[in-house]
Amino acid sequence: MSDSLLKVILVVWVPITLAFIVLAIWKTLVGMREADVVILDPAEASQAAEEQQVIAKVQRLTAWVKALGLASLVLFLAGGSLWLYQGISTLWH
Repeated sequence: MSDSLLKVILVVWVPITLAFIVLAIWKTLVGMREADVVILDPAEASQAAEEQQVIAKVQRLTAWVKALGLASLVLFLAGGSLWLYQGISTLWH
């Protein structure tokens, strides 16, 4: 039974981890367009709006990256613990 549970954890962990990696890369690429300092005059108002859109997008992606990273970590630890438990229990039987 625990062997099939380990397979289920692995099947769930892989796509979550891949999504985490893809979103982390995407967040980095989107964040590259974000300027550290913005000095505006009235003629640059459209740049300020674009900057706010980039910041909002990065913040949304950050929330998803954190959630998927945490889920990946929890599944990794659960799978590793189960794998370790299986290895130890076979030694005692």
